Amino acid sequence: MVTLRKFAPADWPAVWGMLEPVFRLGETYIFPPDISEADARIAWIDTPAETFVAEVDGQIVGTYYLKPNQPGAGSHVANCGYIVSSAARGKGVATAMCEHSLQTARDRGFLAMQFNSVVSTNTGAIRLWKKHGFDVIGVIPAGFRHPQQGLVDVCIMHRSLR
Repeated sequence: MVTLRKFAPADWPAVWGMLEPVFRLGETYIFPPDISEADARIAWIDTPAETFVAEVDGQIVGTYYLKPNQPGAGSHVANCGYIVSSAARGKGVATAMCEHSLQTARDRGFLAMQFNSVVSTNTGAIRLWKKHGFDVIGVIPAGFRHPQQGLVDVCIMHRSLR
């Protein structure tokens, strides 16, 4: 069973252990593949409003952050980023994190959620987000430099939380 809780400072080594290989691969996130651990911590932990971890049998197997998508007049729309450990993929962790993030965003007063950069080749994520009510509301042609496929599109996905 997947349980979710707020990130604690002692979780960082496990979280970095999931982030680093995904960022280094450079296939799904806009972060530079050579991002430093310190910069990754700023992006994933320090900048977002909240960060959570997913656990199975006491082991951290996923993480997500929640923050306003924009400041000021756009702060009623949430934004999240999610990563699941390679060993836990396909086991419902991303689904549990998505459902948790939607409810947490509602609880925090957000009225919608938007993902700004869903790489078009990340078909598993697109399928999951659509299953949870997200629509592709825009496409940035050739908006991502994929390390194997070259320039690929980026989807902007959105759903109401009302």
